Amino acid sequence: MRSHPSRLEHFHGLPVHHFTGPDEDPGTPPPASVAWRLTTDREVPFEERWGSFLDRVRTDEVVALVIGAWWQEWDEHGIDPVLELITAQAHRLSRLRAVFLGDVESEESEISWIRQGDAGRVLRAWPGLCELGVRGAEGLVIEPLRHQALRRLRVESGGLPSEPVRGLAACDLPALHHLELWLGTDWYGGDCTAADVRALLAMLDRSPRLAHLGLCNSDIQDEIAAAVAAAPAVAGLDSLDLSMGTLGDDGGAALLSGQPLTHLRALDLGHHYMSEEMTRRVRATLGPHVQDLGLTPAHRGERRSEERYVAVGE
Repeated sequence: MRSHPSRLEHFHGLPVHHFTGPDEDPGTPPPASVAWRLTTDREVPFEERWGSFLDRVRTDEVVALVIGAWWQEWDEHGIDPVLELITAQAHRLSRLRAVFLGDVESEESEISWIRQGDAGRVLRAWPGLCELGVRGAEGLVIEPLRHQALRRLRVESGGLPSEPVRGLAACDLPALHHLELWLGTDWYGGDCTAADVRALLAMLDRSPRLAHLGLCNSDIQDEIAAAVAAAPAVAGLDSLDLSMGTLGDDGGAALLSGQPLTHLRALDLGHHYMSEEMTRRVRATLGPHVQDLGLTPAHRGERRSEERYVAVGE
């Protein structure tokens, strides 16, 4: 499997700056010039670090916030208390446009151990939020809502449960421009079904500005490819990402026999299990639009479905 995602260096087009606490120079960097990363350690609880941030930084100018590890011991707690803490001060972060929840490295927690919470709390607190990123999916809640400003949504997981996918499918996100979901494997709680994916794709018909769709890292990648091949929303995309999963010949054939994809500027099918013959057919039909179709050593030889694995699991 691919390594755990690394700590963010940039977010919302800004360099990530780690807030150090009471010793932070309040004038450096300018509040709007960075994405502020807050985390805890064994000496300083998150609540104390958050209080220092409110005291030391002109939060009314902050546009991007990154939440790192929020627990002090190895027995990680869910993020809901942190969400309650930060959203209670929404009025003090009136210019906030981007939030990332769970910027955590593998040394702190494996991706499938990160315990999330009600991400919709952030969207409700900041109606002007443009970007939301989430790493980890255990306990993740996305309830049906309408949000008029959200342009980018990214959920990284080793296993995304069906409930948040269904909740997202019931949302109304008219400004959505970029959607990326790592659906993961049922080994780590990723029990999302093809029916859930089809419902999500139907919701995207209500997001006319959508330009990028990523349905990645799934052990039902063939079924996802078939659903995508028939989804009207795909006709309006600039780029499509079906990488990191268990895409095989059935999925490749579905992409070739479905709606035309030659309008795409980019189609990412990396980490796939297609045969060399199907790979040649895909490359011949879609040509320069396709990215990363090389067969890795791990994919050579027999490709029985039970031997396939997603790129990011634990």
